[in-house]
Amino acid sequence: MTIYQNLLGEDFQRLHPKLQKRYALRKDKPFCAAGKMTSVQTGPWWLLPFLRLAAQWKFLFPESGKDIPFTIKNTCRTLPSGLDEVYWERTFYFDNATRHFNAFMTIDSERKVVRDYLGEPKLFYSDLYFDVLPDGSLVIRSGAQRFVMGKIEIPIPKLFEGVVEVKEGYDHVREAFTINVHIHNRLIGRLMTYEGEFNEETN
Repeated sequence: MTIYQNLLGEDFQRLHPKLQKRYALRKDKPFCAAGKMTSVQTGPWWLLPFLRLAAQWKFLFPESGKDIPFTIKNTCRTLPSGLDEVYWERTFYFDNATRHFNAFMTIDSERKVVRDYLGEPKLFYSDLYFDVLPDGSLVIRSGAQRFVMGKIEIPIPKLFEGVVEVKEGYDHVREAFTINVHIHNRLIGRLMTYEGEFNEETN
């Protein structure tokens, strides 16, 4: 049983069957998919130095564009501590650069949240809350966040947080997973958005 099944409990069965299969990850078989993001938009121009730096940590990045090829790989594994972790590898193939947006997720059973560490090495932490909508799609929203500096984690004041909302579903007509991601800050506005679709790759 994956961290997502544990987190959602009975609600996991309310997910669209394709999403149930996607999130019921086996430790011996990663979920791999490829597709296209119809739109990728980053933050304002004056954030470019920060975004270029963040790109080196496989976090945020400065590029925007249309119809950007995209791949995703989710790998479930057991840590030395005994916790199950899901490693997220998201790759965007721009004309002049290949960018990554990677994460490491575990579950906090007591608080009923996913613990999400972003970047490599880990640069940023966020609580994530998972909800299933009536149509079987999945919504993920962010909670408390921290900067990560090695073993030190510094809480981020609410005003400076990156507010995240993700909606993932399945389109029967196009036979594809759909994704819509919005990350914004209450002061700055948009930090990054992307939306598009992808299909599972099977060996």
